[in-house]
Amino acid sequence: MRYFIELSYNGTAYHGWQKQPEAISVQAVIEKGLSLLLKENVSIMGAGRTDTGVHAKQMFAHFDTELVFNETNLAYKLNAYLPKDIAIAAIFKVKAEAHARFDALSRTYLYRIALNKNVFNFDSAYFVKQDLDVEKMKEASKILFQYNDFQCFSKVNTDVKTYNCELMQANWFFEADELHFIIKADRFLRNMVRAVVGTMVQIGLGKLQVDDLHSIIKSKNRSEAGFSVPAHALYLTEVEYPNDIKI
Repeated sequence: MRYFIELSYNGTAYHGWQKQPEAISVQAVIEKGLSLLLKENVSIMGAGRTDTGVHAKQMFAHFDTELVFNETNLAYKLNAYLPKDIAIAAIFKVKAEAHARFDALSRTYLYRIALNKNVFNFDSAYFVKQDLDVEKMKEASKILFQYNDFQCFSKVNTDVKTYNCELMQANWFFEADELHFIIKADRFLRNMVRAVVGTMVQIGLGKLQVDDLHSIIKSKNRSEAGFSVPAHALYLTEVEYPNDIKI
């Protein structure tokens, strides 16, 4: 049987989602817990690869096993094993061919910018001291929909066949004393969201003009785009799948 795990995590203590040698990752910690509880080696495949320090309010992963167990009970036991910064929301059966990464219809990210110095969100939002022209940032976000090749926002030397992403949402809004950016697409390139936000911040600071975004995207050159904003304020908030994926 194939099972999906729905989970969330605070990424502060982890070198991203993906398992890697000599570095702690979310994937490795969950695999260790599942292997211990099921008494067999378990490998999981995540819906994506969040970078070091990035958080997930909703993430999915799948694993295969021939063992029979109660999903609710396993989720309870896994939560008891896992550290406080990883939480399992559910474990459920899916179709044999269901894939956590390739079957995802969309992924949504949130980036939080603190507009005032705040002792309660310095580790969860990026504080920008200077005033931002939010209207220009909103205008720039609309330009993104005119393109689908976002190589200029991708980390260099990545092993991908295409830099195309189908953008579904990109907008800025105020939330209390923070400025939030929501972006949704069928897929994202490595470092893409942080590079997009960094470019938008430079537009908001007047270091780049709104129309500069056209030439930046057309250049397909990472060095033409803005800086990568810090990872600690980035959250994967939602992953969507077809309704018929569950059994």
